[in-house]
Amino acid sequence: QVQLVESGGGSVQAGGSLRLSCAASGNTDSTHCMGWFRQAPGKEREGVASIYTGGTNTYYADSVKDRFTISQDNAKNTVYLQMNNLKPEDTAIYYCAATSRGSCSKWNVYNYWGQGTQVTVSS
Repeated sequence: QVQLVESGGGSVQAGGSLRLSCAASGNTDSTHCMGWFRQAPGKEREGVASIYTGGTNTYYADSVKDRFTISQDNAKNTVYLQMNNLKPEDTAIYYCAATSRGSCSKWNVYNYWGQGTQVTVSS
């Protein structure tokens, strides 16, 4: 099993920045991708960004490209999501996820989930 704990959410005005962190513990060697997802009220959960933990490949949803950056510190088993130029439509609960199967760019392969952290962007 893999445990994921998110932190860093909060409230910010449009144009501002936040950095989310996700600390992984447990059988982390069994996973090869980590990602960030979000779910806004009344909407389905969507993939935002992902990273191959064995290298540097990253993947982004079109809606966040050039604004969000995913990175990792393997020594700390931690993944980050730097979010810049935030927009009100970025408001959502953000979830960290990991997978031991499939391609990192396939949003439906993630099988470990954190509890989520709220991000609120006001106009």
